[in-house]
Amino acid sequence: MQSVPERLDLTVPIVLAPMAGGVGTPAMVAAVSQGGGLGSVGAAYLTSEQITTQGQAVRAQTDRPFAVNLFAPLPVPTVSAEQVDAACAELAPFHASLGLPAPSLPEQVQEDFEAQFAAVVALRPAVCSFAFGRLFPAQLAQLHGAGILSVGTATSVTEAQVLEADGVDAVVVQGSAAGGHRGGWQEDALADTVALTRAAVEVVRIPVIAAGGLMSAADVRAVLDAGAALAQCGTAFLLADEAGTSATYRAALTAGGETVLTTAFSGRSARGLANAVSREVHAPLPYPHQNALTRPLRTAGAAAGRADVLSLWAGTGYAQATTGPAVSILARLTP
Repeated sequence: MQSVPERLDLTVPIVLAPMAGGVGTPAMVAAVSQGGGLGSVGAAYLTSEQITTQGQAVRAQTDRPFAVNLFAPLPVPTVSAEQVDAACAELAPFHASLGLPAPSLPEQVQEDFEAQFAAVVALRPAVCSFAFGRLFPAQLAQLHGAGILSVGTATSVTEAQVLEADGVDAVVVQGSAAGGHRGGWQEDALADTVALTRAAVEVVRIPVIAAGGLMSAADVRAVLDAGAALAQCGTAFLLADEAGTSATYRAALTAGGETVLTTAFSGRSARGLANAVSREVHAPLPYPHQNALTRPLRTAGAAAGRADVLSLWAGTGYAQATTGPAVSILARLTP
């Protein structure tokens, strides 16, 4: 049986982590794929039409395989008026400082997953990866029928076993050092990446892709030696020329500071640089409500160059990120 790198014709054992929200541009996805790795489109916040457009933009720049990543469909939790009022009250001072209207929860809090998924199947990327949960058996069957490899995301060995039982082709195991959202849904072990990789490889038969804090060729070699089929890197590419990382975001990464796990921006735990919002928001709504509630603030903050109100996702090793073309960063990461 062919390995995942062989099935995807990869010459570099590295996956570009899917970075939603504009950082993972089609140009960067294409550059990593063209360089022999697997680029990933972070499509969780895209409409079905945008998924099609971005996929076509990647294909216009490379004929190499790439992945599209979605957030798995989850029931939208019910929130009370009191919860909404409390969350809005915490954000009100930030809105006022930017001259925005008072915070309010929009009627639509997330994209239509069924439409997104249909767009991915029609696009037929080499891989469809997903986080935050599981796909239904019929959805996995659709991917397999379309010749698309399915890759789930786990933050514990238990979740990796569940995904294997579901029938995914491979699983990303995400260590605690990873930047951005925690990709699991059941039990977050907040484990060391190498240790989690080694533990997962011992109990699942499907290929394991290691993610979290992989910033150098030595880091990549360590997870490959632990049994990973591939290494997934995101933070290492934040300063790439092709990345959609804003000037304000780039400056914050260069300035330094601690990273924290916070639910302040989206209602789900995610790692990023500590700032005013992560410090002062204590009663966020559950995802996806908080994500929708903070979107106007983040959009206005980006336009105003206000790092104190942005979700500055970054892994613990972000200080090792380097500038330059994505293909050069890919080469630096290759053991």
